Parts: sequence; C-alpha cells; structure tokens
Amino acid sequence: MNFNLSDPTVMAVIGVVALLIVLAIVWVVMKQRNRRRTEELRARFGPEYDLALREYGSRAKAEASLLDRVNRVNRMTVHPLEDSERERYFAEWEAIQARFIDHPRGAVTEADEMINSLLRARGYEGGAFDRRAADLSVHYANLVEPYRRANAVVVRAGKNEATTEELRSAMILFRAIAEQLLEAPAPITRSEAA
Repeated sequence: MNFNLSDPTVMAVIGVVALLIVLAIVWVVMKQRNRRRTEELRARFGPEYDLALREYGSRAKAEASLLDRVNRVNRMTVHPLEDSERERYFAEWEAIQARFIDHPRGAVTEADEMINSLLRARGYEGGAFDRRAADLSVHYANLVEPYRRANAVVVRAGKNEATTEELRSAMILFRAIAEQLLEAPAPITRSEAA
C-alpha cells in the first residue's frame, strides 16, 4: 500500500492520530499528577482528608478545600514559641489543671481559651472554631479530631450539659494538644509546609 503524503485525507488522518496521541499523553500525565496530589494530601491530612471527602462529596472539591487551607496557612507566619513564652504557657496550663479539681467546668473553658491563645501566639490567625481547626490541620492533622472532641465538651459545658467525666476527658485532650503545640522543635517554614 502506497501513502501519498500530499493527499489532504492522509494528512488529516495523520493529524488526528497525532492529536489523539498527544491528548492520551496529557491525560496520563494529569491522572498521575492527580493521583500523586491525592496521596500527598491523604498523607498530610490523614483522617481530615476523609472528613473533607464526606463533607464536600467529591474528591476534587475536598482536595481544593484542603489546598485552600494549606495556602491560607502558608500566608501566616507560624513559628515555635520562645522559651520564655513556652514556660509561661506551661505554668498557665499547670494552674488551669490545678483549678479543675474545684471548678471543672471553668477549668475546661480556660483550657480551651489557652489553646486559642497558644495558637495565636504560634502565628495562627484564630477566628471561629471551625477555622482554627482547619488551620491547625495543615501542620497538626493528628490534633484536629481531639480538638473537635474537646471543643464539643466545652460547648456542652457552656450549656451545663457536660458530665464530670466528659470534662475530665476534655482536659486530657487539651493537655495533649497543648503539649504538642508547646514542643514544636523548629520554625515551620513556608517551603516545609508546601
């Protein structure tokens, strides 16, 4: 069979085949890039990734939301505390924990306020609880679920609905959160966060 390369039909077929090959390559590259991004976000956010999937109903929307969190937090100047600040927060925690015996509800509320203050001192912007939890998830995905559980007890305590055992559990959660936030070994740079 002899192909005449000057024939417009042959040229059109060759063009279509070349276009299909290029489109297939682009599709494969995009698929790999999306898979890699998904793996990175799953590794970074852990259970928070699955929560975002349930909340948004699609992988693309969930991942866009998680990437928005990363970008928002990258614009912040998140840093570890100075030694003097760290010691002040440790002392504040000890005082709050000591008050738990006589005033459990008040101590849990103070613990929540201390965590909020600690987040602001570390460079997080603060705001409503959901915003703080989302921001925290960027660098401390493992703390978000305990933070949500502790905050739920604080809300219940504000309505005088929390049991002493729930208050005790919230204090344990807040202590674990405070310990991790206070023990940050080095500044978190924008390049590490990316």
